[in-house]
This record gives sequence, structure tokens and C-alpha cells, in this order.
Amino acid sequence: MAHVLVSGGTGFIGSRVCTALHEQGDTVHVLSRNPTRAQTTLKSAGAVYGWNPETEKLPLETTSGVKAVVHLAGETIAGRWNTEKKRRIRDSRILSTRNLVESLAEASKKPAVLVCASAIGYYGNSGDDHFTEVSPAGTDFLSKVCEEWETEAQKAEAFGIRVVMVRIGLVLGLGGGLLAQVLPPFKMGVGGILGSGRQWMSWIHIDDVVGIVIHALENEEIRGPLNATAPVPVRNVEFTKTLGTVLRRPTLLPVPMFGLRLMMGEFADFVVLSQNVLPEKTEVSGYEFRYRTLEPALRDLL
Repeated sequence: MAHVLVSGGTGFIGSRVCTALHEQGDTVHVLSRNPTRAQTTLKSAGAVYGWNPETEKLPLETTSGVKAVVHLAGETIAGRWNTEKKRRIRDSRILSTRNLVESLAEASKKPAVLVCASAIGYYGNSGDDHFTEVSPAGTDFLSKVCEEWETEAQKAEAFGIRVVMVRIGLVLGLGGGLLAQVLPPFKMGVGGILGSGRQWMSWIHIDDVVGIVIHALENEEIRGPLNATAPVPVRNVEFTKTLGTVLRRPTLLPVPMFGLRLMMGEFADFVVLSQNVLPEKTEVSGYEFRYRTLEPALRDLL
């Protein structure tokens, strides 16, 4: 049984990570902007500590006896991007990770491992090529954010802490992630391909995201980036047809780029980004995916 400290524990992924850790017998303490809400909603949490991640270091008592840290806090990238939204996306990741690592550096007894969320946005546009964990960072806004984010996390290595960055793909789960964005129009029968439909989508079932986080915590030989993406990515046109089949809804109405840009602004360019990201290192490390292909994953959820 381990003592694990989790940031972002009330989020879409974090709440499930906390539950899984609790169910396997770990003591889970949570960092939250809203500790009252977290204490109420997270039955799997022990102590809950208030923390403003962009402006504060951790309260001293939070690191006492901690064996592992899972850092999942961050502003959602969904929504219309403007200067303020992009600032929140960047600061919520980079400043929070900097404050977290500096706090761990000051702890009298440091945790053995830090598992920090990252994203496949690190790689940028793959076109028809593919990326693995050894591929370089891209050059767009999200790529630069992810690169800086990971740089801050890796500074914990200097203090003897093993660091793993989990580069998370398009997460499929109920109550958040990709399906929260796409299910309403599909259920109304007006879902369709986005843009050309040829862009690659590197999806992953929420259960496998949680599984990879725990796998990274428990396997001492794992360091550096791990791709949290299913082994079989699909093009948008295949994703659209498969989702329509599972929901028994038509998928006849394509959404052209000019329509996406009207609705989403700059975020539309990310929505149609082609990312064929393979979890090569993740599989080599011994992780066995529960959902390797799309249709079984969607059928399990829907």
C-alpha cells in the first residue's frame, strides 16, 4: 500500500485515477482549488488540501510520507481560443508543474516517482506519417506548451525522483473528453466528418489512460515519455462511421473547415490536426491495452 498525492483529482481523468488507486489499497490525498467540493465528490480521497497551482507552492504537510505524485491539473483546451484562454492553458500546466516540483525539492523525504500528464499535442501534425515516444516536438502553440510542461516536470529528476510524462491522446469516456464534445450532434443525427475526414485520430479508452498512469507508478524501470494512445488509431472518417454505427445514427452531414472556424476560432485547427501516435514504448514496457480497437471501446461506453 502506497501513499499517493494527486493533483486534478476531481477532473475527468483524475477522479478515476483516485478511485482505481483507492480500490487497490493505496492511500490517496488530493490537491484541489476547491477542497470543499473535492471532499464532497471524491469518496476515494483521504485528506484534501487546497492549492492554487499557478501561484502557490504546496502546503508543507502535503508531501509528508508521500511515495508517489500524480500531477493531472490543467485548463481544458476545449473551447474558443483567444489570448486569455491560451494564457490559462499554458499557465495551468507550466506554472503549476514548476510550483509542484519546487515544493518536492524542498521536501525532507522526497517521493520516489512523479507521473505528470502531458499530451500528444507535443508532436504537432503527423500528416500521413506517425509518431512514437522518440519523435521530436512540433512547433505549434500546443507543441510548445507540452514541451515546456515536460521540461518543468523533468527537473524533479535532479532531486532523485523518477519522472514519467504520460502523453495522453483523445480520451473516450462518459462525462468528459472527446465524447462530451461529439455525442450531442451525433445523437441528434447530425454528426459527420470534420474537414476532409482524412486526419488521423489517436484515441484511447479512459480505462486505459488510468491503467497506464498506474503502470507508470508501479514499474520502476519506466522513465520519460509514455504515449497513452490506443495501438490502432483511425482516420476521422472511420471514427465518424464507427460512432454512427454504434449509436445507430446517420453520419451524412460533413462539417467543413470554414464552419469549424466560425464555431471554434483557432481551436478548429487543433480539432482537425492529423496525429497518428503509436504507444511503442508503452507496449514495450509491458502495458496490455484493454481496448486496442475503436468499435469495442465505443460499445463498452455507449
